[in-house]
Amino acid sequence: MLIGVISDTHIPERSIYIPEKVFEIFENVDLILHAGDLVSLQVKDQLEEIAPTICVQGNMDRYKGLKLPEREKLDLEGIPIGLAHGEVFPRGDTQQLRYIGLEMGVEVLITGHTHWSFIKELPDMLLLNPGSPTVPRLSDPSVMIIDLKERKLDAKIVKIGDPICKALNFKGERL
Repeated sequence: MLIGVISDTHIPERSIYIPEKVFEIFENVDLILHAGDLVSLQVKDQLEEIAPTICVQGNMDRYKGLKLPEREKLDLEGIPIGLAHGEVFPRGDTQQLRYIGLEMGVEVLITGHTHWSFIKELPDMLLLNPGSPTVPRLSDPSVMIIDLKERKLDAKIVKIGDPICKALNFKGERL
């Protein structure tokens, strides 16, 4: 089973569209998981044109009134996988994310919220974050591909463009 993983698209509030490269990367996936902050359900509709799509609610989705589940627990190829936005402070804190995964009873926890991608292997859990394809934070814009076969999981971060930081887009004199 091939799974496309995406998060923090923030469309249309921070970006106008999902980059075409994402659709190319997800072209042959069997399932898409979105770890929150879609901001518009049109994102889910677009992704559904490629493959069935499961989304959870991010903090900005809640703010925009999107009715999505806070968490989803899936059994994919015999592996219990959790999907949550991962709102912890500080962002991406491994210990707090691990506790979310333990509460959900999963071996793999997929989150977003940080806008940077990571794969972290803990003794009892695998933490995955695809980053953001539209508004990365001091990192490459990215998504993730997961290949599941016979209870084995292979996760790969896929860079979709050059690093950008929209927070640094300001006008001023250059030194």
